[in-house]
Amino acid sequence: MAELNIGDQAPSFTLPNQKGEMVSLDEFKGKKALVVYFYPKNETPGCTAEACGFRDSYEDFLEAGAEVIGISADSTKSHQKFASNRDLPFILLSDRNHKVRKAYGVKSLLGILPARETFVLDNQGIVRHKFASQGQIGRHIKDALTIVQELSDKERS
Repeated sequence: MAELNIGDQAPSFTLPNQKGEMVSLDEFKGKKALVVYFYPKNETPGCTAEACGFRDSYEDFLEAGAEVIGISADSTKSHQKFASNRDLPFILLSDRNHKVRKAYGVKSLLGILPARETFVLDNQGIVRHKFASQGQIGRHIKDALTIVQELSDKERS
């Protein structure tokens, strides 16, 4: 598993969303910055707090020209239920075989629990920020929004 670093081109992927529709990273290229966050499991306390944090800041991300995408190994049906239960307006993708998680170099804790890691990609798919922490959930959202707003400011000037 190769580590993805700031300045690297993010690996392309195509995965099903919570509606069962295929979503590709390439759909956003040249159009929007992306916040791609990997999380362990739907409806667990930390993952719910993180998803709700992204939900509560979602309009700020959109205003800054970015889309939010959450990725876990949960099924599309589980994602659909999670999105409905928590009023999540953003994309949730099902990475059942962990292929995308591995391509992004997101490790597991103790070899068992998938780690929590957030990547900010510019509108060309270049990694501009990454942050990994199981415990500092709020920082994932705050840091990602700051970077997205900085990218937006650079594009406008």
